[in-house]
Amino acid sequence: MWNAEVLKSLVAVTCLCQMMQSHSRLYPPHTVARHQVPRACSECEEEALWVIMCASVKYNIRGPALIPRMKTKHRIYYITLFSIVLLGLIATGMFQFWPHSIESSSDWSVQKRSIRDVPVVRLPADSPVPERGDLSCRMHTCFDVYRCGFNPKNKIKVYIYSLKKYVDDAGVPVSSTISQEYNELLTAVSDSDYYTEDITRACLFIPSIDLLNQNTLRVKETAQALAQLSRWDRGTNHLLFNMLPGGPPDYNTALDVPRDRALLAGGGFSTWTYRQGYDVSIPVYSPLSAEVDLPEKGPGPRRYFLLSSQMALHPEYREELAALQARHGEATLVLDKCTNLSEGIPAARKRCHKHQVFDYPQVLQEATFCVVLRGARLGQAVLSDVLRAGCVPVIIADSYILPFSEVLDWKRVSVAVPEEKMPHVYSILQSIPQRQIEEMQRQKWGSVSNPLFLPLIPPQSQGFTAIVLTYDRVESLFRVITEVSKVPSLSKLLVVWNNQNKNPPEDSLWPKIRVPLKVVRTAENKLSNRFFPYDEIETEAVLAIDDDIIMLTSDELQFGYEVWREFPDRLVGYPGRLHLWDHEMSKWKYESEWTNEVSMVLTGAAFYHKYFNYLYTYKMPGDIKNWVDAHMNCEDIAMNFLVANVTGKAVIKVTPRKKFKCPECTAIDGLSLDQTHMVERSECINKFASVFGTMPLKVVEHRADPVLYKDDFPEKLKSFPNIGSL
Repeated sequence: MWNAEVLKSLVAVTCLCQMMQSHSRLYPPHTVARHQVPRACSECEEEALWVIMCASVKYNIRGPALIPRMKTKHRIYYITLFSIVLLGLIATGMFQFWPHSIESSSDWSVQKRSIRDVPVVRLPADSPVPERGDLSCRMHTCFDVYRCGFNPKNKIKVYIYSLKKYVDDAGVPVSSTISQEYNELLTAVSDSDYYTEDITRACLFIPSIDLLNQNTLRVKETAQALAQLSRWDRGTNHLLFNMLPGGPPDYNTALDVPRDRALLAGGGFSTWTYRQGYDVSIPVYSPLSAEVDLPEKGPGPRRYFLLSSQMALHPEYREELAALQARHGEATLVLDKCTNLSEGIPAARKRCHKHQVFDYPQVLQEATFCVVLRGARLGQAVLSDVLRAGCVPVIIADSYILPFSEVLDWKRVSVAVPEEKMPHVYSILQSIPQRQIEEMQRQKWGSVSNPLFLPLIPPQSQGFTAIVLTYDRVESLFRVITEVSKVPSLSKLLVVWNNQNKNPPEDSLWPKIRVPLKVVRTAENKLSNRFFPYDEIETEAVLAIDDDIIMLTSDELQFGYEVWREFPDRLVGYPGRLHLWDHEMSKWKYESEWTNEVSMVLTGAAFYHKYFNYLYTYKMPGDIKNWVDAHMNCEDIAMNFLVANVTGKAVIKVTPRKKFKCPECTAIDGLSLDQTHMVERSECINKFASVFGTMPLKVVEHRADPVLYKDDFPEKLKSFPNIGSL
């Protein structure tokens, strides 16, 4: 199990990350980490933990009839787990139209009852059984968003069914007593501000039927019990939790209990059973490291280069690990179950190599890399132990869906090795530069103070930062600055001076504007400089604009910003372009003709989230960034590829204007007027598609225009009256 700091950070990052990736309602993690929160934020830990726990200050017993509350050391884990899963579900799309703020509610309490008092429900043998599970389910097909409408307190509401004891016709219980772990999870939910006792107000429903460990379940009868729930309705909007799926001999990678359309937060999904954007992959809980206070260990070489600590591995894996140790000697340590322990020593806390005994999980801190092999189940609790110990996981489990893999970049903290390459794992790890290894060792997600209560739409008051890339067109640059400064939501203007042979104008010559104006001089003349994550960018929104785009009005720019606020994971821009497949040449072609279809918006005038500056600068695939700088072309196409590949969504063109040429600019002044420009643009598209391995751009026939902008109404009734024509 992760410690409190890691859990708090994980909640924050998961909340922010998945919001950014799946719908665009929250701020992304790298942005927060780089611009708002240091990696080690000890001063805000107490506040962050308070928010994540979502508990009231007053100690109340709230929620349905549960087992009497137990004070365990694992409570934070379940509180955090529910927070992550709930926020993950929010992100996947079910609350796309939720209000802009989430308020606190007053405390209230419900009289708790002993488990002995719960009603008994008899399940006839012929009780209905839900369908096995709809693998085609996605948020837009199987989730009822209309149950999640507005309510007086603007809150996401979760209902927990009252605890009941289900028995078959013979009076035999369907499942064993509810586990301590599941009780803690339900208690965390009922203590949160999301909980409601009014089933008619609920958006999500959680059964009080413990499904965490399939080994304890009677599969058919448990499914019949689910079907008896009053709001089951084929499992719509029901959230089930399971950490140990499947059973012998097949060990399915998802819960075998028929569940129809219910969402599943499960540990051990494979690519065959995981419904992307619908289910949530969660870590398998490990109690072993929860009670051990492991000291923090800094990055650097450790006693063992590679360590394996898992017991009961398949004999073939055990043989390959033994062969690795034989070849690499003391640099590799392969541990197994201890067979020579004295009576009274807990075997779970020890690992052995021959006759040498090691404390577990403490021994994990002595290794640089720790093997995480698949067992009978794909999901393994050792992954949590390894992360807790600060060892870099080497994950050898084909098709395994890592916990929260849709929102966490596991490549930053782990190494994935195909099972067939297990004999070569040592040489693969040796090829990783030491600097990269140390970066993985020190990787910690930064904490934020309030992840559960961030606004669902970036605040209007924050505004945007305009970034103007310029070389030496000073007169045109000043006109752009003057026009952009008229936009009400402009917060700051940043000029990127890309000319190393000429100094920027003196301070006294620059236009006097109402917002801060900062000039950044670059070391080299590169087009990619416009997308660098400058520290001066303090807003979420960025307007990239060329120094010759002087025709856009303040109304057009303000409207573009308002559209971006609704879709902050998209490129929202003005000049639209299209890519086409040339059947004769069998390659992609760049098209700039006036067409109603668009697949790109040029970043000569476009809004986007500053997170994409980070991705462009540090995470651009292959040699694309260097290729752009070498050719002095196509940085805008590269950004379109990047955003489309990350989000899977199309660009948004705003306002009808299609002509953006600078009247005073000549062919000598502008890159885009060079005769080879269009040919290179087509080459760019083919080059980038080859590097990405796919064509991520989406073609749409769509444009966002202000309400009433063409209607015959008085100008004073229009919010954006000054919108340019074609």
